[in-house]
Amino acid sequence: MSVNGEDSGPNSRSRAVDEVVELVSHLIRFDTSNTGDLATTKGERECAQWVADQLQQAGYTTEYVESGAPCRGNVFARLKGADPSRGALLMHGHLDVVPAEASDWSVHPFSGAVRDGYVWGRGAVDMKDMVGMMLAVARQFKIEGTVPPRDIVFAFLADEENGGKWGSHWLVDNRPDLFDGVTEAVGEVGGFSLTVPRRDGGERRLYLVETAEKGLGWMRLRAKARAGHGSFLHEDNAVTILADAVARLGKHTFPLVLSDSVAEFLAAVSEETGLPFDPESPDIEGQLAKLGTISRIIGATLRDTANPTMLQAGYKANVIPQTAEAVVDCRVVPGRQAAFEREVDELIGPDVEREWITKLDSYETTFDGHLVDAMNDAILANDPHGRTVPYMLSGGTDAKAFARLGIRCFGFAPLRLPPDLDFSALFHGVDERVPVDALEFGTRVLEHFLLHS
Repeated sequence: MSVNGEDSGPNSRSRAVDEVVELVSHLIRFDTSNTGDLATTKGERECAQWVADQLQQAGYTTEYVESGAPCRGNVFARLKGADPSRGALLMHGHLDVVPAEASDWSVHPFSGAVRDGYVWGRGAVDMKDMVGMMLAVARQFKIEGTVPPRDIVFAFLADEENGGKWGSHWLVDNRPDLFDGVTEAVGEVGGFSLTVPRRDGGERRLYLVETAEKGLGWMRLRAKARAGHGSFLHEDNAVTILADAVARLGKHTFPLVLSDSVAEFLAAVSEETGLPFDPESPDIEGQLAKLGTISRIIGATLRDTANPTMLQAGYKANVIPQTAEAVVDCRVVPGRQAAFEREVDELIGPDVEREWITKLDSYETTFDGHLVDAMNDAILANDPHGRTVPYMLSGGTDAKAFARLGIRCFGFAPLRLPPDLDFSALFHGVDERVPVDALEFGTRVLEHFLLHS
């Protein structure tokens, strides 16, 4: 295949399609669990070195980088394009996964088992599926001498599951040269299908392209008061002060804010289904529930959230401690950071201190331009009845780091999913798995997309 060659059809069996399932299965067999603690995280080195070896076998020159801590391995490879004057495209995927408790699973989470039409294991959808598709297409292009329209930088990264401190953010701060010439980037949590009923009685597969992410912040709350004996009357109690503040914050409903990405998504769904989505309705969550399981993701993009996740206080049953602490997971709609912090301060009150453990900005771009057209064309070439639509991710990705370099970022890891699959529940869930057919479909879409990007 060359830059002027013909694309693979929707049912073709290219080299990349033939090997993607085994690549994903092999990637899952590397236990790259990220606990968020350097002392207990094994790291991505072994997996990254295997990825580098697969690229080198295909003919790439690779660069292996450890991002500020031992074993936090990252791999980079650049494929030269036909037009060096164009900005390069960054294709990025992370190698780390969240931990998994094997006793909870029906298969071992690091088995990479292929059965019942699925590839099973931790990382199957977050995001070793996309890593495998990227690797398969990268290998095919190099082996077959394909020259894409522009330079493509393939990046396989560490530490995304801990906010990228020892991954993408470290690389942006310390090795920005790795992203020289990059103007656009494509990563995870987009491109998957959502099947909705059409107003004419049929169905439509909508492919969700991530154009926005909420801000991500992990906040520590701390209350300090006078220590004392547990048997005394003690109105000045740090545990009570903190508990009251945490309860107020955890029960609070932040105001509804409709960003451009969410508004465009809801308009597209309404157009297809005939269902109204009125942001002024007091039952907007009930309206969204008609979308099924995806409503959990979409509903979380309508307003800020602040969910308490950790509590710590005391060291003995009969001692009132001097300090009590909590950690709150905060996700903030674009443009709302200052207002969010004011609202939090009012809720927790003057007797509770707060500080950011991690604070990563929100991001939003528009759903337009050549790259979006290329995504849509790639979907339609493989699913003529599909439709790409923008949406906002309630979580965060490595795009937050790359946006700091002025890179325009999208989420597009294409998968055509069964209508009844609860895809959102698989992220960080038990029995995480990805359909074999979806991997093969996504690989064909990526081939087409990268040939026209």
